[in-house]
Amino acid sequence: MSPAAGGGTGRPPGVGRPVRHILDHPARASLTGPHARFAERHGRILRYPVDVTPWVALPEEPDAGDWAVLAALSGPGAQVPLLGFNGRIPNGWEVTSDIEGVQLVDDGVAAAPDPEAVLLGPADVPEMLDLVARTRPGPFLPRTIELGTYLGIRRDGALLAMAGERLHPPGWTEISAVCTHPDARGEGLAGRLVRAVAHGIRARGETPFLHTGADNTSALRVYEALGFALRRRTRFMAARVPAAAVRRDEVVGAGT
Repeated sequence: MSPAAGGGTGRPPGVGRPVRHILDHPARASLTGPHARFAERHGRILRYPVDVTPWVALPEEPDAGDWAVLAALSGPGAQVPLLGFNGRIPNGWEVTSDIEGVQLVDDGVAAAPDPEAVLLGPADVPEMLDLVARTRPGPFLPRTIELGTYLGIRRDGALLAMAGERLHPPGWTEISAVCTHPDARGEGLAGRLVRAVAHGIRARGETPFLHTGADNTSALRVYEALGFALRRRTRFMAARVPAAAVRRDEVVGAGT
């Protein structure tokens, strides 16, 4: 699917604002769709369990009550990841990181199974967490593996590379946690696994997409060579809850 086919950036005749696309809010689309079983709802805030993934789904235009609920859930002084949020942070919240990111979509990926790829399961999580700690591809937590299929390449019993599925808006699946052990870099293992994961996504009749940092030029070159194309720019932000944030039990509608 080409970026133009993905939509979300055009203006149809007679309409004064961009067409909304499901990938503009992938966490909310996932938690109200195929990942509804993971959804923790607090007022208008949706989030995954904290040991699954840090993605939080805010309303498109969060109001003061929404921010109060999020603050109460997180606790005074806590750092809250606001992945993909492009709005304004309210007064009192401290932005602790703000990294420009990109969202890429399948634009002719040569998806194919890989003969060396093995299916990873719960027993592999300790090794997966160790590989993530060495390579830092992005958040991967003890229960992230529950979000979808994860594939790895092992040699002499050691996990050298992995990739898998994370967000799951209807009709789409995000490829995530793409990483290779430093001792095995340069062998093309990550690209092979991305193609293999994409093959599984395509087999379900869905379209792969992914996120990465806008300044991660090496990863961008690999993904573009694999057949991904830029759909939109986004932000990977985190902000600190005000120290004087209200308690959860003081916020009406904070419960599930």
